[in-house]
Amino acid sequence: MAFTPLHDRVLVRRIEGDEKTKGGLIIPDSAKEKPAEGEIIAVGAGARDEDGKRVKMDVKAGDRVLFGKWSGTEITLDGQELLIMKESDILGIIA
Repeated sequence: MAFTPLHDRVLVRRIEGDEKTKGGLIIPDSAKEKPAEGEIIAVGAGARDEDGKRVKMDVKAGDRVLFGKWSGTEITLDGQELLIMKESDILGIIA
C-alpha cells in the first residue's frame, strides 16, 4: 500500500468482533456496532512542537489499539475500509 499519513495521523484497520454472544446467539449485521479496536497500518512522522521539533509518535505499525466510537474519517483504499485519525483519538494500546 503506497499511503503515508501526514503529521500526527495514523491509518487504522478495524478488527471485527465476535458474531456470537456468550450465550451462542448470532448477532445480525444490522445490530452490530462498529468495533472500537483496530490495528495500526501506517503512521505519520509526528507533529511539530512550538520550536519546530518533531514530537515522536507513541504508536507504530502493527500495534493493536482502542479508539473512540466516532473517531477518525472512514476511507476506502485498495478495496479495504480503513480509518484515518489523529494519534490523540487513540485511547490506548492493547498489549
